[in-house]
Amino acid sequence: MAAQAAPIESVQCFGRKKTAVAVTYCKRGRGLIKINGCPIELVEPEILRFKAYEPILLLGRHRFAGVDMRIRVKGGGHTSQIYAIRQSIAKALVAFYQKYVDEQSKKEIKDILVRYDRTLLVADPRRCEPKKFGGRGARASNGDVPLGRGMVSGEE
Repeated sequence: MAAQAAPIESVQCFGRKKTAVAVTYCKRGRGLIKINGCPIELVEPEILRFKAYEPILLLGRHRFAGVDMRIRVKGGGHTSQIYAIRQSIAKALVAFYQKYVDEQSKKEIKDILVRYDRTLLVADPRRCEPKKFGGRGARASNGDVPLGRGMVSGEE
């Protein structure tokens, strides 16, 4: 029988925005962050790249140096996916520090993230409201004025 290898220190977390879901697998490593197999430096659209970088820029590269993150994202649009990615990165790092490092540094990380933007750790519960019958949208009505109502010329 072969000797058992040390268990892999890893956590799995998810981030959500509307219908986009990003799942992050975080384990001990050398600072690799990949999204759907591509490095985080190549995230598209380029304008939103810094949104995905936010947890890294806030906490510093040194906190990410000891972990590898592999992120799978699907659903939603480009913007929703970026917001789901940033949330899952932040949640995964907090979970990793809680499980394998120490409580003090985990609390420090959590406080920095919440002070900057609460949605880095807490999902946005808003969803699209369905359209109603007899109207043009979720809340707007068709704008028809029933007979006998409304302004008649000469009336004030």
